[in-house]
Amino acid sequence: MTTAPATPKAPRGPSLPATVTPALLERLVARVSASPDAARVTTTAPYTGAPLADLPVSTPADVEAAFARARTAQRQWAATPVAERKKILLRYHDLVLARQDEALDLMQAENGKTRRDAFLEILDIGIVSRYYARTAATYLRPKRRRGAIPLLTHTTELRHPKGVVTVISPWNYPLSMAAGDTIAALMAGNAVVQKPDTQTGLTALWSMDLMYEAGLPRDVWQMVIGRGSSIGAALMDNADYMMFTGSTATGRQIAADAGKRLIGASLELGGKNPMIVLADADIDKAAAGAVAACFPSAGQLCVSVERLYVAESVRDKFVAAFVARTKKLRIGAGYDFGYDVGSLTTPAQLDTVTTHIADATAKGATILAGGRARPDLGPLFHEPTILTDVTPDMTLYDHETFGPVVSIHPFRDEEEAISLANAGSYGLNASAWSRNGARGRAVAARVHAGTVNVNEAFAAAWGSVDAPMGGMGDSGLGRRHGADGILKCTEAQTVAHQRIQGFTPPAGLHPEKWATLLTRSLKLLKAAGLR
Repeated sequence: MTTAPATPKAPRGPSLPATVTPALLERLVARVSASPDAARVTTTAPYTGAPLADLPVSTPADVEAAFARARTAQRQWAATPVAERKKILLRYHDLVLARQDEALDLMQAENGKTRRDAFLEILDIGIVSRYYARTAATYLRPKRRRGAIPLLTHTTELRHPKGVVTVISPWNYPLSMAAGDTIAALMAGNAVVQKPDTQTGLTALWSMDLMYEAGLPRDVWQMVIGRGSSIGAALMDNADYMMFTGSTATGRQIAADAGKRLIGASLELGGKNPMIVLADADIDKAAAGAVAACFPSAGQLCVSVERLYVAESVRDKFVAAFVARTKKLRIGAGYDFGYDVGSLTTPAQLDTVTTHIADATAKGATILAGGRARPDLGPLFHEPTILTDVTPDMTLYDHETFGPVVSIHPFRDEEEAISLANAGSYGLNASAWSRNGARGRAVAARVHAGTVNVNEAFAAAWGSVDAPMGGMGDSGLGRRHGADGILKCTEAQTVAHQRIQGFTPPAGLHPEKWATLLTRSLKLLKAAGLR
């Protein structure tokens, strides 16, 4: 009698860390704006595939109710002095740093990323919260503007909050994307109704919970859970402004719907980001930079690099260094800083990665590193993968993979490199490497992307929160960070007080003579160099 071979057991993976307690989960789940008898949805841990959280699902009626509460709360919040909002946000800053282990554990449990990648989100929110706490008063204060008639027209620009802002945030950076845009909206005096991706709803709820602990008044920030197909229309119909981070296809629909309602929208969408390695680049630094550019959060990062363009004269040296570094990356699951690459987040992402690689290799692409799923490590792990000989007929040539996959292409000269980098419809982020900083910046200025980093992957531009960040082309509309990030959440109002005399003729003066006088005045103003 023969015995059938045993079915290999799936890797057990690490158990949830001690900070993720039933009490914490219960407190966060209670923050969802949903009815007591709401249907439930269960999320799973990417590391193991085991059930993680049981979240209530919000209905369109729940969304309507959340907006009603938010509108009531927003009126009082808008009347709260900016100095008081600042104190709350600085307390939130301190709480995020002090309680970061909870957030790191939740991000890893829900997303599957490494702890080092999760920690970058802590840094991001610390930087963003401090920045807007300290700059909001300057951005929002009334500003004197040059009047129509010098000395006679007193003109002031005022900034009013939009009202209630809808924030739809993705699963790939669950703290940065949930809190980053919300911080600016709140500091501008808005209320926020947010729909995070269900898979990473706990991290978003943790962030909101901490903001309330810091002193945010009740109902100013609310969270709903559900599929866009179910509650998306209610979110759009009630919003005074839309902020969305996600796919280009969904972004187009949101833009169209916002246009019908004549409300504004800020959209950070897809990307197929290029990195250019010029002939004079420091190859070792460029290879290390490529690893940092291509494989953070298992490649599930909007600004990560999927296309590498390398000067022919240094191609072989660069490829050898890059491949060697990639093969040394430690892949695995752990709630510590011991791994370089973690898990993909959803089965759909793993399917996309494996399908793109299979299509490319079937059509002639060569795998230089990686290329395999790693079920021995966990259900959704995949090796960092480097491809060459990638051609336009392959899906991953110009379609976003959003995984740990990059293709390498040679170029002859700088003009070809820029042309290749600018090919395609996206324009989110890019990277250029050269020992000559001026040359690198000159190349960067010619790349069609909202942010371009010189001798860095993406963190330099992303972390420069005083400067705008966003996409061109199919990568989106609007900007986060800097003045743009908060002013987009406001309505500009001009108050002009005309004193003594305006543009109408004074009593007793013929209109023709008045026109002649005004014409002479315009000429004099120009001659005096006035604006």
